[in-house]
Amino acid sequence: MPRITDTVTTADGSCTVSLHTPDGKGPWPGVVMYPDAGGARPTFDEMAGRLASYGYAVLVPDVYYREGEWQPFSMATVFSDDTERKRLFGMMSKVTPEIMASDAVTFFDYLAARPEVSGESFGTTGYCMGGRTSLVVAGRVPQRVAAAMSFHGGGLASDDPGSPHLLADRIEAAVYVGAARNDKSFTAENGETLDKALTAAGVEHAIEWYPVEHGFAVPDNAPYDEAAATRHWDAMESFFGAHLR
Repeated sequence: MPRITDTVTTADGSCTVSLHTPDGKGPWPGVVMYPDAGGARPTFDEMAGRLASYGYAVLVPDVYYREGEWQPFSMATVFSDDTERKRLFGMMSKVTPEIMASDAVTFFDYLAARPEVSGESFGTTGYCMGGRTSLVVAGRVPQRVAAAMSFHGGGLASDDPGSPHLLADRIEAAVYVGAARNDKSFTAENGETLDKALTAAGVEHAIEWYPVEHGFAVPDNAPYDEAAATRHWDAMESFFGAHLR
């Protein structure tokens, strides 16, 4: 799949992005793919290329661009290495809901200006931290998001005042959540809370539970599960096909 690297100017600096498109002329519906806590890296280039092959222009942002030239994480060891774990969580903590929304407007404006991209509203999808970002953006920039997906996303219905379930009455997008079992960051109780909030707000949505562990969809995560990842690709193809076409 064709791929370009570019920079977009945000309120806080220059954010590196990659844009992945199908072969051919287009234009195609746009999707922002938010990486997990490990940030943008080759695994997400591969994943964005696969989603692009379904007929989408897929943007992957460096959500940690405010850190400057940050050292990539090894996803195989980051959670067992105390120093690296602290660095990871320190970087994550700086990506607040306000920052997520502000950056998203810039990403959407960039997509809307690209000749490869059609329309003014877009899809969002994400993993882990990116899964939360996807739903936060759907609630905080509702007029620009037509379909929002989250895979093993954490903090989707928490006590935090920035929890995306509190934005349910603002969401205009259809929502899909692919949740993992035994996930302390999104429990069955959290799923019930999110479902009730989305239902009360009249949001079209689905919450599906995958019988695998957190991290199941991202190939360089230790809990990656090929069968569950295939199911998640099928879900994206179907969901975005229904709501972005």
